[in-house]
Amino acid sequence: MITLLQRVKQASVEVNEQCIAEIDQGVLVFVGIEKGDSSELVARLVERVINYRLFADAEEKMNLSVKDINGGLLLVPQFTLAANTQKGLRPSFASAAPPDIGYQLFNEFVDAAKQQHPKVCSGQFGADMQVKLINDGPVTFWLHS
Repeated sequence: MITLLQRVKQASVEVNEQCIAEIDQGVLVFVGIEKGDSSELVARLVERVINYRLFADAEEKMNLSVKDINGGLLLVPQFTLAANTQKGLRPSFASAAPPDIGYQLFNEFVDAAKQQHPKVCSGQFGADMQVKLINDGPVTFWLHS
């Protein structure tokens, strides 16, 4: 399972020109599900995402999490994170989980996040989404379980 965390001032997701999710200050998380991923990995990665320290404290050190600042968490499914790009000029998605497994595990990810943090929203699995964001920093981290 792969997550790409981006610290944002605001972010939103549109589907069919309709805003379906938006946050102000917080973390935009792109979630890629790979073959072999499991519910156990979901729980571990959600815990890391919510407690990962991306925000500055009073001394300007990254010591605060999205939980600490009571920020928003926007979760967006993105199977392309599982792409193998080591050969040639076209990515291979052979390592991505099948859509039914990806759908199940992404929904588990969203549910687990909502149990641990009050400000969680998500994109739509399998949809053509337009993601808008104002990156803060920029600060971007890649977490892989």
